[in-house]
Amino acid sequence: MPPVDTLHKLKSIVRGRRIDLGLSQAEVAQRAEVSRQWVNAFERGKGSAELQLVLRLLDALDLHLRIDARTDEHTVASARVDLDALLDEHRHRD
Repeated sequence: MPPVDTLHKLKSIVRGRRIDLGLSQAEVAQRAEVSRQWVNAFERGKGSAELQLVLRLLDALDLHLRIDARTDEHTVASARVDLDALLDEHRHRD
């Protein structure tokens, strides 16, 4: 699943999962213990949402939130290994 870095992406995933499970907004709302209006507003991309309610909604859809450290290009580039240089270094030691 692609990283979620906007509320728009999160609401799209939530809506898609609800539809895939064949659940109505009312059914998901009941499972998450929120109102149907709240689910509707969230799926429409409501500007903000209380995190606790979002977590309950994700749980009701059997989804989980995972947080990973972000890596930038500099971090990734510095982690690259030049295998040719390592082999050359090893050969010169023998």
